[in-house]
Amino acid sequence: MKRLRHYFRLYFLIEAQYIKSKMQYRDDFFISSIGMFFSSLTTIAVFWVLLASIPDLAGWSFNQLVFIYAFYMLAISPFQILFDHFWQLRFHVIEGTFIKYYFRPLNMLFYYLSEMFDIKGVVQLVLGIAMFIYASIKLQVSWNLPLLLLLAATLFSASLVTISIMMIAASSAFWIFNSWPVLDLARRLREFSPYPMTIFDGFFKILFTYIIPIGFVAFYPSQFFLGSQSISTAVYLSPLIGIGTFALAYWIWLKGVNSYTGTGS
Repeated sequence: MKRLRHYFRLYFLIEAQYIKSKMQYRDDFFISSIGMFFSSLTTIAVFWVLLASIPDLAGWSFNQLVFIYAFYMLAISPFQILFDHFWQLRFHVIEGTFIKYYFRPLNMLFYYLSEMFDIKGVVQLVLGIAMFIYASIKLQVSWNLPLLLLLAATLFSASLVTISIMMIAASSAFWIFNSWPVLDLARRLREFSPYPMTIFDGFFKILFTYIIPIGFVAFYPSQFFLGSQSISTAVYLSPLIGIGTFALAYWIWLKGVNSYTGTGS
């Protein structure tokens, strides 16, 4: 417990300094936040256009799709806010600057991630909360304490899935010189998460459920709360998938940092 408090204290001290430095460029923060706001609404616009000509999408209404998308926004917000430094890992590895993370008595993953806090990701989180409340009201979801606890548990598990997928992709930088295509592919695959898995055929449904489990980022957990008449048995695997994928991702990360030897210069 004492060690955990030590890490929390260190994290807030590091992030306070990072936020102070970023707020020196306030115009950049506001412009990027506006961009984040409108880019987050793009998928909602796609749903609206689709359902303007189609009564429902594989049995899913517009408000149900908004609910799933809002769940997705909430699930990916921790990655956006706290784990955004993974996007820079390939540069640190190529340039040799990653070597500095070996020289302090801290957990290396904690040390690396603590150097960046994406403030504009808070905009995404707030927008996700607003859409989630809107969809819940429209769908007349009756929230109570057990459901709220279940919501917290499934969101935690869903966040672990999206963090894990991106961590695995980023860690490929330890073995691949140009790892951007791997990272970009993971990002593009993650963008399928807000869509119901029932709209995909058998191959892609299996792929997105059991191989690259993006279905557990939003769709399967959301089924708990939407009162779907055909809840997939995969729903009940959500907690195990979240913990299991993170354990795998952390193992790959450790393999990567243990194999890294710097640039040799």
